[in-house]
Amino acid sequence: MRVEAGPVAGFLQDERFSRRIVRNEMLLVLALSLGASAVSSLIRFIGVATRPGGLKDQAATLNASAAPGRPWLDLAWQLFGISVALVPVALVAHLLLREGAGLRAIGFDGRRPWFDLGRGTLIAAGIGSTGIAFYLAARELGFNLTVVPEALPSVWWKFPVLILSAMQNSVLEEVIVVGYLVRRLDQLGWSPMAVLMTSSVLRGSYHLYQGIGGFIGNMVMGVVFVLLYRRWGRVGPLVVAHTLLDIGAFVGYALLAGKVGWLPTA
Repeated sequence: MRVEAGPVAGFLQDERFSRRIVRNEMLLVLALSLGASAVSSLIRFIGVATRPGGLKDQAATLNASAAPGRPWLDLAWQLFGISVALVPVALVAHLLLREGAGLRAIGFDGRRPWFDLGRGTLIAAGIGSTGIAFYLAARELGFNLTVVPEALPSVWWKFPVLILSAMQNSVLEEVIVVGYLVRRLDQLGWSPMAVLMTSSVLRGSYHLYQGIGGFIGNMVMGVVFVLLYRRWGRVGPLVVAHTLLDIGAFVGYALLAGKVGWLPTA
């Protein structure tokens, strides 16, 4: 199914939605979310790249304790961070609803749950093993930091928080960098190739803190995800796939770190 950008001409002719307003809206959403993450990742990468020693000898930690030795305070900070990170998604939902479309327009709804779950699981299965192999190769070649997916204390809420973190990452990224961004760029009249490259490079950019390998691997994943979104018209399967991939990374690392020789640890 081809993704429709909506009634583009009528949308942009409405005085509330001029090209300038739509462009500024898009830039503000990105500045409050993944665009800011991309700039932060670039600065962090410059820092680690100019530090003595190779990239693989340095670590990028994803889910770390926010209050070591104080588990209840730590839990409060973890849940706060997950909730605040989803505010840009709520903003996008509001903006799409104001447009008269809502999240249904990008396929983030409950209309086709089995389709989303089934396709998402297949995507995750296809990308998962390839992604692990690419990460290990990139790290061994010195293009990637050692990624530490989690460094939480061994408390009862550890795995629920890791799962919630995976869900938050997935919803934030797929709703904004695929559904919302593709829709807005289509409405601004960008070519499909320009939209594809912009979304994919943005995805790679906010993973640059992991190293060059993280940038390239996620950019390729971004190409696949945009093409699948164009085909299906839904971000639902992408959210499912991304969630499963991140749960596998976070929970898998927590269970296997230090117990298998092939998994690098900090």
